Amino acid sequence: MRPLRPRHRGVTPGGRGRFPGFDVLAHVESWDQATAGVILARLAPTTELSFFTEDEQATAGPLFDLLLDQRESPKVPVLGLVDHRLALDESDGWFYDDLPEDRQAWRLTLAHLGRDARDRYGESFHDLDAKGQSELIQSVRDAEQWHGIAGAHVWSLWTRYACSSFYSHPWAWNEIGFGGPAYPRGYQALGVGKLEHWEVPQEQPRAPGRAEHFPSPTKNGGRGTEAGSTNP
Repeated sequence: MRPLRPRHRGVTPGGRGRFPGFDVLAHVESWDQATAGVILARLAPTTELSFFTEDEQATAGPLFDLLLDQRESPKVPVLGLVDHRLALDESDGWFYDDLPEDRQAWRLTLAHLGRDARDRYGESFHDLDAKGQSELIQSVRDAEQWHGIAGAHVWSLWTRYACSSFYSHPWAWNEIGFGGPAYPRGYQALGVGKLEHWEVPQEQPRAPGRAEHFPSPTKNGGRGTEAGSTNP
């Protein structure tokens, strides 16, 4: 039996996309049953989170939105996806020696971020405007040491989980024109510039720009904070 096709298709994060008319979910019937089930489940993750506490959710939610430049709906439910991954203890299989394992590292770094917001601005992180939130995470990104941890290691933890969850979602695939699982369909149009019959050419090729609400690179090594950057 083939999986039921989802009702809402062709969605992109924030309604933005460079591949007009492309809808990866239009091809769900070409995927094997197990793969389709896994991917379709990402469209409706549970709203009852099981790993993050309420306070941690309040900090992590806007942190993910800021890192991924998700300012408008619809949004990929990154908070729920990361929570599910951490609840199952699905890590990358390694962690930095100045950080605990990933589950504890998330609790630790979110607590530090919330404390910094209160110490610097007198407000919780989620109550700050985008400028205040950006300044705080920029300071983490630029810090050689942040609460005894290398700032680059904290940045790596946050962006690895944010980006892997974001780009596991079909809405993000629509935005970048990714055709989804190749098995068992496979690819035939091999070569530069060749497209499969189900692929859509990019409407306006352009290099990604810096998110407008982020500060310019600082003198600390010239490192900036492009949304979603994973460079440590």
